[in-house]
Amino acid sequence: MLERKGRRAVAAGVAVLLAAAIPGAASASTQQPAQQASTIQGQTTAIQGRSATTAAQTPATSQFKANSGETVTSLHTDVARGTLLQAHGTRKACPLCDALVVTTTRTASTPLSSAAPAGYGPADLTAAYDLPATSKSTATIAIIDAGVDGTLAADLAAYRKAYGLPACTAANGCLKLEDYTGGRQPAPQSSGPGADLEEQVALETSLDMDMASAACGTCHLLEISVPWQDGEDDNDVTTGDFAQAVGTAIAAHASAVSISYGYTADVTNTHGADLAALDRKGVAIVASTGDSGFNGGIHQSWPSDLPSVVAAGGVTLPATGAPTAWYAAGSGCETAFAAADGQPAKDAAACGRHRAAADVSADADPATGVAVYDTYAPSSGFPLDWLIIGGTSASAPYLAGLYARAGHLATVEGPDTLYRAAAGDFTDITSGSNEELHECASYPGVSASLCNAGKGWDGPTGLGQPHGLGAF
Repeated sequence: MLERKGRRAVAAGVAVLLAAAIPGAASASTQQPAQQASTIQGQTTAIQGRSATTAAQTPATSQFKANSGETVTSLHTDVARGTLLQAHGTRKACPLCDALVVTTTRTASTPLSSAAPAGYGPADLTAAYDLPATSKSTATIAIIDAGVDGTLAADLAAYRKAYGLPACTAANGCLKLEDYTGGRQPAPQSSGPGADLEEQVALETSLDMDMASAACGTCHLLEISVPWQDGEDDNDVTTGDFAQAVGTAIAAHASAVSISYGYTADVTNTHGADLAALDRKGVAIVASTGDSGFNGGIHQSWPSDLPSVVAAGGVTLPATGAPTAWYAAGSGCETAFAAADGQPAKDAAACGRHRAAADVSADADPATGVAVYDTYAPSSGFPLDWLIIGGTSASAPYLAGLYARAGHLATVEGPDTLYRAAAGDFTDITSGSNEELHECASYPGVSASLCNAGKGWDGPTGLGQPHGLGAF
């Protein structure tokens, strides 16, 4: 049995990051979820030429303010225009997850928090992707996260109530919480680096659960926790824990599994038991491609690099106008493998006939970010409220939710059914680039399509964003 190595305290903990947010956190926390639900129905936002009634700001909520001093209405307008980051920055939610939390200013690390949602909600995304207005599926979406979120059930209930989604609780059988071994979740960490890390990861966990709910409001949810250290340790023990967690999800009859973390690919996690654990016919396993743009063309982050995993890229999704490739959406090659399951030779040719990512995309740009509700604060003692979050951590659980909602899983093997789908099942993304850190031209033999959106498949967005449920 491998020993855990590299377990360490998280530097500059959450308490430090949130210290400046005390006034905003306090005022935001005074409004109860029931009060929020009664006042945040009704704003109409046009997305992709369609009208969606969102749980956003009515005149009653137009004066609600964020801890930045801005009104929720103005923030929502900035999200719809894609201009939010002109006055705001982002920071990673946790060391190894692919979520980016919008902050109060361009240079601050304090999360932007408000008493009502300013980011996109379920109806916004439903309209953007031309999805049916209602869902009947009760399939299970499994979400794997590091550590335990002590307010997960309450925060999920607040999100779903605010947006008029049916209750999903342990009592009604919709929500289950398990450990990666298949047993009950352990108690949350109460102090020290564990509590600090779990507070950070709770942002990721809330994002995952909220996006799965947004994609399929009638689906069941299974939250599986791996040890909290897996949120910061990049080693084979961690990837082995995630592989075991996938097995636990399969045993619980999950139809789709979402992983919003990225680790270094190596000979252990790309072969043997770890590889086999994520190769499951009939179950869609979706993983984020990362938030660092083109990866250099040699190794993609694990597990989105695996041929049997759907690699979720990202788009910028303004309310009007065409979506574009998000500049930080992960893309690249995994030279340890041939093409992904079902990936045509013409697409794999971008990586010299190796696995090329991404496969499909959804909204991931924090500038057009989604609304997330999170209050877990065991370390800082200062609960947040409604947040705006982006990253490919937003696209992975949403896309997993679409697989569970559509229910066409019998023949799913990795991304193969996506590549067999009709072109009309996607909105092709034809502009945008992710060459912020690495340029395709710097790597001989690498196709420019790995970095630049264009007609058909490309690296940042894959086949494009969903257009209905036909591809799933």
